[in-house]
Amino acid sequence: MKRPVKSAPPARRVTLVAIAGGSGSGKTWLADALRRRLRGAAALLSIDDFYRDLSHLPPARRARINFDSPAAIDWAAFESALRAIADGGAPELPLYDFSRHTRAEQVRRWRPRSIVIIEGLWPWVRSRLRGLFALRLYRAAETELRFARRLQRDVRERGRQPADITRQWRAQVEPMFARHVAPQRRHAHAVLGAKLTANEIDRWARRIRELHRGTGG
Repeated sequence: MKRPVKSAPPARRVTLVAIAGGSGSGKTWLADALRRRLRGAAALLSIDDFYRDLSHLPPARRARINFDSPAAIDWAAFESALRAIADGGAPELPLYDFSRHTRAEQVRRWRPRSIVIIEGLWPWVRSRLRGLFALRLYRAAETELRFARRLQRDVRERGRQPADITRQWRAQVEPMFARHVAPQRRHAHAVLGAKLTANEIDRWARRIRELHRGTGG
């Protein structure tokens, strides 16, 4: 008697890939590298754009908010957008102005893609969202390297002063990393180091394509 032939699992309509890691771990760089290799099939989504709007607070008060805590995120808006994107929808997404700690006036009009890479400090810190991601990658990097990258980025891109960046790192960034970011590591499908070769990134891009086609099981 012949055994029934197992059919391949159905291809996913939209495949969500999450990349987590501490500030300066290289998660944004990896997300963009994968997007380029996946060409027109992939788009990026950053949790950073879902920070709560603080325009109702004076500027000095905004600067004291702990942006390294998940409490700073508008999770209802993020989950709504994520589920709409997973269903192939085209929601309007917020954009965040880090120089003023407020939502930008313009919005991002999402263009559906078959693969979406979500990056941020805590993409699967909430268990109810964890199962939405077909692949969860965690970037691990030494503290010194992460701080050097954070310092460079915040001075160049966000107009911050080195002394303020250092103070924030010690008071907020690292304590929140230990409490909220690092624990996600145990729920990752894979942990990637600070240095990745082009061949390694190519392999992960192929893995994502396989997951989307339903052959990566």
